[in-house]
Amino acid sequence: MSDDEIKREADDEKMVSDAFEQLVNDYLKSRHRKKVDLITKAFNFARQAHKGVRRLSGEPYIMHPIAVAQIVCSEIGLGSTSICSALLHDVVEDTDYTVEDIENMFGAKIAQIVDGLTKISGGIFGEQASAQAENFKKLLLTMSEDIRVIIIKIADRLHNMRTLESQPANKQYKIAGETLYIYAPLAHRLGLYKIKSELENLSFRFEHPEEYGSIVRQLQETQISRHLSFEQFTEPIEQALMAMGLDYEIRERVKTPYSIWNKMENKHVTFDEIYDILAVRIIFKPRNRQDEVDDCFKIYTALTKIYRRHPDRLRDWVTKPKANGYQALHVTLMSKQGHWIEVQIRSDRMDEIAEQGLAAHWKYKEGGEEITEDETEMNEWLHTIKEILDDPQPDAMDFLDAIKLNLFASEIFVFTPKGEIKTMPANCTVLDFAFSIHTFLGSHCIGAKVNHKLVPLSHHLSSGDQVEVLTSKSQHVQPSWINFVCTAKARAKIQAILRRAQREVQKVGEEMLTEWLQKNGFEPLLPVIDQLVKFHEAGSREQFYQALGEKSMLLGDADIDELKGKNKKKNDSTGGGWRKFVPFVKAKKTEEEHQPELFVVPEKFNRKKPIFLNDENIKQFLFPNCCHPIPGDDVLGFIDNQNRIEIHKRACPVANKLKASYGNRILDVKWDMHKRLFFDATIRLGGIDRRGLVNEVTRVISNQLSVDIRKLTFSTDNGIFDGSIELRVHDREDVKEIIDKLKDVDNLKEISQII
Repeated sequence: MSDDEIKREADDEKMVSDAFEQLVNDYLKSRHRKKVDLITKAFNFARQAHKGVRRLSGEPYIMHPIAVAQIVCSEIGLGSTSICSALLHDVVEDTDYTVEDIENMFGAKIAQIVDGLTKISGGIFGEQASAQAENFKKLLLTMSEDIRVIIIKIADRLHNMRTLESQPANKQYKIAGETLYIYAPLAHRLGLYKIKSELENLSFRFEHPEEYGSIVRQLQETQISRHLSFEQFTEPIEQALMAMGLDYEIRERVKTPYSIWNKMENKHVTFDEIYDILAVRIIFKPRNRQDEVDDCFKIYTALTKIYRRHPDRLRDWVTKPKANGYQALHVTLMSKQGHWIEVQIRSDRMDEIAEQGLAAHWKYKEGGEEITEDETEMNEWLHTIKEILDDPQPDAMDFLDAIKLNLFASEIFVFTPKGEIKTMPANCTVLDFAFSIHTFLGSHCIGAKVNHKLVPLSHHLSSGDQVEVLTSKSQHVQPSWINFVCTAKARAKIQAILRRAQREVQKVGEEMLTEWLQKNGFEPLLPVIDQLVKFHEAGSREQFYQALGEKSMLLGDADIDELKGKNKKKNDSTGGGWRKFVPFVKAKKTEEEHQPELFVVPEKFNRKKPIFLNDENIKQFLFPNCCHPIPGDDVLGFIDNQNRIEIHKRACPVANKLKASYGNRILDVKWDMHKRLFFDATIRLGGIDRRGLVNEVTRVISNQLSVDIRKLTFSTDNGIFDGSIELRVHDREDVKEIIDKLKDVDNLKEISQII
């Protein structure tokens, strides 16, 4: 061994020892029982198991489990069972040790958690859509056994995001997209707001590095003026709180780069137009726990005597906490400088729950860290998980949507006719509510009385609505209902009922076919049936039976000729209901001959290398209509089912699903264009109407910038105008130049590109 290798090994040993010592010290400072021996045993076992293995960054692999355990201990506040599980979470996946080995050495509880983490190792999703859905199911099933599985998995993902720099770009987009689509909302749902914000920011940083850098720079540039605003705003508040004799702390909270960018994108505004970047947090120690809710409202009353409050921006999560345990009182006040500033009022206990989520108020038994505190806030969520899992074969994307809609949705509170409160996802309908009470009620629902007014099935409910479901025995489940329900339970029940009805129709169709075959002297054998399925191009036996049962397809003489081998040309006869005709096929082929030849990904294709789009090859790639990327946009590639490459903006909603569901098909794509080709872009304008405004706008675009306008749309209402301009541009730089020039036009108040 060379001197350099000896020095490197010594440095590694010191790095590992220092990291573990820090973990132990932080654990000893916590309020958990002191099981240092167990943690040390887990560390030594994991270090030996991962010996000689390094991460892509070059550091010893054991640094990753230590870092995950550190997050679990210091940033989430869990105890020795979770810390040991974090230290051991990759042992079964990456070494020859088994779950049984873990159980023998560390007990059943740690083994169960490690087993759950092993099932979902390497991210939530695997290679194929069905495997991805199955892996997510395993995650949710294990989570309902012990919620700490997903908490440790979130900690694991957080450390992977913190060290994402060492991964190739296509992996960065895949991991960042999956994080934003699944892990950040999960962290939010568990009340881990600090971790949720960091996951969002890290995803944003890797997917949109330029925008991230720009917002961080602008936050730094405005820091002094923002802090001055904070001091001016809080000075009279401090005097009021001191007069009340409260033990308090006031913190300055700045909006995260991701949430700023999100608002800029959704509201089509610039950084300078976002006025809620600054928020104020008041954290107080109540004189006793019974008075903390009253103290929140006393502080609120004191604030409204100093500043004018926004009438629609009071959020009371003190008397009715969120499902993840979050409690606070949010009020928006008008500062003396004329800006709306949100103030969050919470006790020290509420603040701890807000920072660490449910883990902050879990208590453990002496025997083995079993959760004993009432977990009513999680029961409904875990119940929803079981309902989602009841759906036997969901499509991977539909399954993810069901998870997103139900587990991560905002909540509303709806009243039954007897005054009972029912928690429902925001944007739910009358039909969702009916199915949430009982399947019979949902199946026969014809509408409802909401606040004593008749409304249809598809009516969206709001918080505070009182709902009386109306039913009729003659009503039956309709396929169209799937289009407007949003809860997993309603969707699963409707699909199950429709599938049951479908099977009954197919059974009728099968009986009709058997009778027809026997009547015409044929045995109802599978090769005979398959010959007819192929003849009618029905796709499958089930579809064939369905068409027969619905009587949308009739069997005739052409079918007898087909079975007897008399048909020379499949499409010459008139017996089949679903057959395609030769002229149509020929016409389609003729159209396809004029299409440019698309690039098809070969079998041995290096997915780690970026693809460069240039003026010559750009027509070889697909540009779907979901996001309309143009040169200069942050983009990625996706290998579709036919091995062609689609180009999407990285922020495209469709791309977000693809990153989370088909991560292995994501490619890094870069532009290498030279302003030869033109692309469509649409700019939205808004402002105060005046004579000659449209002429001035078109003059700036056409004369000064020599850009072709394809379409111009303007409308005015009470002196306020709204419009859009469709242009032909070379790239993102052209769009930026146009927007910058239009800012000089008087009375134009809002200018943004429409995605």
